[in-house]
Parts: sequence; structure tokens; C-alpha cells
Amino acid sequence: MKFIDEALIEVHAGKGGDGVASFRREKYVPKGGPDGGDGGRGGSVYAVADRNINTLVEYRFARIHRARSGEGGHGSDCYGKGAPDVILPMPVGTVITDAESGAALADLARHGQRALIAKGGRGGLGNIHFKSSTNRAPRQFTTGEPGESRRLKLELRVLADVGLLGMPNAGKSTFVRTVSAARPKVADYPFTTLHPHLGVVRVDVNRSFVVADMPGLIEGAAEGAGLGHQFLRHLQRTRLLLHMVDLASLERSSDPVHDAKIIVEELRKYDPSLFDKPRWMVLNKVDLIADAERDERVRAFVDAYVGRRRRSRKSGAGSPRVFVISALTGDGCRELTLAVMEFLEQSARADRETAEAAAATQ
Repeated sequence: MKFIDEALIEVHAGKGGDGVASFRREKYVPKGGPDGGDGGRGGSVYAVADRNINTLVEYRFARIHRARSGEGGHGSDCYGKGAPDVILPMPVGTVITDAESGAALADLARHGQRALIAKGGRGGLGNIHFKSSTNRAPRQFTTGEPGESRRLKLELRVLADVGLLGMPNAGKSTFVRTVSAARPKVADYPFTTLHPHLGVVRVDVNRSFVVADMPGLIEGAAEGAGLGHQFLRHLQRTRLLLHMVDLASLERSSDPVHDAKIIVEELRKYDPSLFDKPRWMVLNKVDLIADAERDERVRAFVDAYVGRRRRSRKSGAGSPRVFVISALTGDGCRELTLAVMEFLEQSARADRETAEAAAATQ
């Protein structure tokens, strides 16, 4: 199934049914009085998070969703029937915003979470509500209220603990295949990854985290070069970014330090908050470097990149940790995943302590 992470839809809630002006007409009951019932409620439109759905492709084809209007009121004190609600299942991680105003309406972050995105109109009042001691035969009634209509923008942001960044062919997909059971496409040419892939990394029996493999970035992505920035939104929920660097590129003109700086600059252009996330450097493909040169290559990169960042004011998330791995052979991958798991557990503990402290002060 094609991966679709954006869609524009229209939702139209149902109109409320009209009230009615009616009078009791029964033998031997003169002047029976008003008995007009209310109109039924119009149907509302709800979005519900469903973990069994992983793409918004259905909403690229079904763009307009309408709920039915409520039934009108009847005589003999009979109220009109309310219309059924329309339920739109969406992937977990979908963010719903108003396409006109840009206001956020819902963030479906949990399975089963339900959000009202278009409210149905209330039914009108029948004439039984207007009787009084001075108005014993009212002919007033009200019409049903119109339902809400909206144009909505749907954005899917995958739920992952760790996100992978890097140039095309940096070895991100190979790393995901090595540390998890996910099987993203791997080939010896760039842009083999065309949409995000998720993998569950199981560090121990009861310890695991989710890693997201993103398509590679190139210089000029902010202007739309390559696949542009269209998939970087999926990294906004992550706690940690792993910046994969090809330390043994076969292209003579390639410079790992220059390539790393390009990725960081594109990240800064896209979203400063994403730029400020914790970010670790992962130097990959060291299996292609002779043992005698390996330490020197790593030292040269750290001195040229990390040292320069320490001297720079625009340090983003600060001086990153550096790991040296071979995603193909698995060398260093175990140490990296253990460090990631420890970082995520510490972050989770810090969040719990902050929440408990905030609750204690209220």
C-alpha cells in the first residue's frame, strides 16, 4: 500500500431537524392544546485513532464526509429521531488542523482516542415549549441549527522514540535491518528509502524502543531538492536523533564533515525545535576502512566537526555523543542500542518526576 502522510478533506455535520407546530386533535377532547415535538439532533463527525491503520491513503480518494440531518418533529408529542454520527478511523499519530485558520483541532496520539471534528446541529423546538397561561395555542416553532462544516488538513506523524537522519546511502536502512526485525529496502544507490519505516529494537526481554528510518536529505532540501523536508515532521515526536554519517564514502569528492554540516543546516531551516533535540553522531561503514586508518579517520572527523561545534555559538543541541559502528557487520550496534535505551529510560524518569512535582504543587 502506498504510504500517504498528508490529506485534505471536508467534513459536514448534519443539520438539526425542525420543530413542528401541531395541536391535539382527539374526539371528546376539545381544545387539546399544543403537541408539536422537537426535531432530532444532526449527526456529528468524529475522528478515532486506530492502530491497525498506518497511512492516510483512503482520505486521498474519499475527500468529502457528510453526516445525515436529524428528523423533523411530529405531533402527539413525538420527537424526531437523531441522525447517526460518522466515525472516521485514522492512524495513531494523526494531527488534525483547520485548513483555513491553521488552528489545531486534535492530536490522535493514543489508540482509541476520539475527537469531535464537526458538531451536528441541535434540533428545533416544537410548539409545546411555547405554551403559557397567556398563549394557550402557540403556533411558534424553531428550525434546526445547521451543522458545522470544515476543511481539514490531516498530517501523519509516526510515533517513534528515535529518528535516523543522514545523507542518502549513509546506511540508515541497513542499521534498522541489523538492530530490528524491520526489512526496509537496501541497495547500492541513493534514495532507496522513499517513505518512513519503523522498527522495534528489543534490547532485553522487557526493554525495547521504536526507531524510524527517514528518507535521506541532500543540500537544498529546504528548496525542494531530492525529497525535500516532507518527511521530517515524523521526527517531531522522537526523543533522540541519530545522525548517520558515511565515513567511508566511495566518492572521492565526498567529505564526511561537509555532509554532516549539510544535514544539520537543513534541520535548522526546517524547524528550530527539531534542531535543538538531542542528537548523536553515528559514524558508519568503518568495516570498509583498514584497521590502521580507522582510528585516524574517526579522530579527524571528531576534531573537525565536534570540536568546531564546541567553539560555535550555534551549537543546536550541544556537543553530540559519537559512536562508531558498522551497520553491515553489526560492530558497535549493540553498544549504541544499549546507550539509546539508557537515554530513553532516563528521559522517561525525568518526565515522571516533573509531572509528579507539578501535581504536588497544584
